[in-house]
Amino acid sequence: MTTRIADRFAALKQEGRPGLVTFVTAGDPDGETSLAILKALPGAGADVIELGIPFTDPMADGPAIQAAGLRALKGGQTLAKTLAMVRIFRAEDDATPVVLMGYFNPIYVYGVERFLADARAAGVDGLIVVDLPPEEDEELCLPALAAGIDFIRLATPTTDDRRLPAVLKHTAGFVYYVSITGITGSATPDAGAVAAAVARIKGHTDLPVAVGFGVKTPEQAAAIAAGADAVVVGSALVEVVRRTLDAQGNATANTVAGVEALASELAEAVRAVRR
Repeated sequence: MTTRIADRFAALKQEGRPGLVTFVTAGDPDGETSLAILKALPGAGADVIELGIPFTDPMADGPAIQAAGLRALKGGQTLAKTLAMVRIFRAEDDATPVVLMGYFNPIYVYGVERFLADARAAGVDGLIVVDLPPEEDEELCLPALAAGIDFIRLATPTTDDRRLPAVLKHTAGFVYYVSITGITGSATPDAGAVAAAVARIKGHTDLPVAVGFGVKTPEQAAAIAAGADAVVVGSALVEVVRRTLDAQGNATANTVAGVEALASELAEAVRAVRR
């Protein structure tokens, strides 16, 4: 039985185009607005959605996503509420893959077995847990795969050919290539270097490769997508949320609409890239 992620990348291959993966933080700036954003993304052109699990110590994230996580936590977002969001989303959309991205601590506190059962029931398709290396696969990766949830690993510019096999061994769904060294949203990736890195990774795996970290504009997204199976945009979308809040930090009429508009521009740019 194939997963939604595999089905989506197979469809993209058939269409002869790269995909757009959008990242937003669950519960940012509040539960209701966050759910509205989640529901709006597929119509705006998102092929896969990454939903960030808010955490107090997000070491791989830059200021934009850190701030989004803090807004969400301040608004009372929990892992249980994040799973509930996916469940509600699934009632209307049974096709768009949803990947939860975050850190192991909230999952560990929730309980791995309970989390995987609840995530599967809610309609979660994949997990990206940035602080669990391959050496810790028995903690979450292998149980997730056994539960039918793809475990997506990160490869970076410093992941050399000796390390890649370990990183890829139990990876499923797609490989997430981190296009820069550093935190999210902190620099602009070089399209030529990214294409070469993607080609190198593809020498080790048949999985699709999605590229993220640092992609902000439609032009950058198109340039990166030309050398990858998909491009991931997160910080730029999260920044739209921040910019559209009122003086009290509450959502406005522009919050959902603003995220939807940028996602649409990104999707249009990425879809113009043909294989």
